[in-house]
Amino acid sequence: MKRDATKSSVSLSQLTADSADDAALDEIDAVASAAFDVPQFSAREELRRPWTRCWVAREDRRALAFLIAWHVADELHVLNVATCPAAQRRGLATALMNRSLEYAQQQQVRLILLEVRRSNRAAIRLYRKLGFTAMGVRPRYYSDNDEDAIEMVLTLDPTTGAVEPGRDEIRIEI
Repeated sequence: MKRDATKSSVSLSQLTADSADDAALDEIDAVASAAFDVPQFSAREELRRPWTRCWVAREDRRALAFLIAWHVADELHVLNVATCPAAQRRGLATALMNRSLEYAQQQQVRLILLEVRRSNRAAIRLYRKLGFTAMGVRPRYYSDNDEDAIEMVLTLDPTTGAVEPGRDEIRIEI
């Protein structure tokens, strides 16, 4: 049964280079190691970049999930959304994506971009539910297994923050 992260003791917070201590960074890296076969980034390295935005979902002060994105000009590019396997199916990724959408609306972001593995049907369904559309394919994007990435986009009205309707540019199976 799926539990709703917003109705539990889970808290969401934004992490910055100034607010992140070694323990918090180690926790994010541990979530990435548990969630991905081949983690391809370091939280320390990412947070050194002034354009990086990071949100963490915690329960009892323990990191369970995170979202890392780059905010450049009027775009937010979601790089990673990861949840510890034991905490999956609790709505943490949805809560983090919603928090990043709130941020995008407050910052007058026009486009939210991401890539997702073609095989990651659960993530594709989540992104579709939020209004993302498929705009392209990056062949053999993932170096661990040469899997294609589906490029997805969500367009926001920069004045109102409202999601603008879009349509797929490519056909994908979900």
